[in-house]
Amino acid sequence: MTIKEAQQAVDQWIREYGVRYFSELTNMAVLTEEVGELARVIARKYGDQSFKSGEKDNLGEEMADVLWVLICLANQTGVDLTKELQKSIEKKTKRDSLRHIANPKLQA
Repeated sequence: MTIKEAQQAVDQWIREYGVRYFSELTNMAVLTEEVGELARVIARKYGDQSFKSGEKDNLGEEMADVLWVLICLANQTGVDLTKELQKSIEKKTKRDSLRHIANPKLQA
């Protein structure tokens, strides 16, 4: 699935099952909540915390939840994520093409 197809699939789902998009402000709050849930899993899987009883290692599910809400925000604000991601890659390549290669902290 391409990013464009993902944006279309989410939009179709919202229109068919979700009634309408939540407001942009609500979706921003939901995105923050989902990032927190992703952070919880990462803290337990890769950090010093352990999973509590009943918690599961659902890293991919939490990442997909973050992506879902981000796509909702893009759709409702008219952002073409394919175009914007390509611009971001180009910007980072131009700005950082030597920065990380020359960073001695990354060589270890």
